Amino acid sequence: MTDLLAAIDEHTARLVSDARACDDLSAPSLCEGWSRDHVLNHLARNAEALCRLVGAAVDGTGETMYASPERRDSDIDDGVGRASDVVVSDVEHTAVPLASDLRRLTADHRDVVLERTPGGPTFKGGMLPFMRLREVVYHHVDLDLDFGFDDLEGDLQVLFIENELKRQQGVDGAPSLTLRSDEGDVWTLGDGNQEAPVTGSRAGILRWLARQDPSGVRAETLPDLTPGL
Repeated sequence: MTDLLAAIDEHTARLVSDARACDDLSAPSLCEGWSRDHVLNHLARNAEALCRLVGAAVDGTGETMYASPERRDSDIDDGVGRASDVVVSDVEHTAVPLASDLRRLTADHRDVVLERTPGGPTFKGGMLPFMRLREVVYHHVDLDLDFGFDDLEGDLQVLFIENELKRQQGVDGAPSLTLRSDEGDVWTLGDGNQEAPVTGSRAGILRWLARQDPSGVRAETLPDLTPGL
């Protein structure tokens, strides 16, 4: 089983190293409408938000991840335009208390229900380490700094693919299909009914599921994924 906390530490260090070597954080990221600067500010504020959720799970503070969607967006925007070293240091420094806080979570907190915003979507305390790892890895890819899903460890590729399939499965209108990786994995979505499977490397399949980029998969007819995930 993947040690999520160790993986968070490792991938945070890799992201920070790549971001520090970047000479243009104002360039567009792979997130529509966001620069690399926006992505990094989001990661820093996300770390703080997850610390609040650990407090809610462990200490019963009642805090939510964000006060509101609008406050989340404005906090990101407020940090954009700072000097590059300040932005990268913000990501690095906010990750430190989060790493410590995530280690406070135990099996007793796994089913504690937490809120993204007051009265908004909920998730359970046991998901917090995975949520942070996904943010760090996916947004490292989004920085467009020569790190891609191909550079990800195989067990993490599988972990993220299975999570993306679960997310698709939970939404009305999700396609039914079979996925076969070049590495030998087989997954089904829905009842798996499809004349021909979608095939590709694990990285290509993940890139399609996570970012709707079909460049790494093959199929006679590529089904449409459920949008808005």
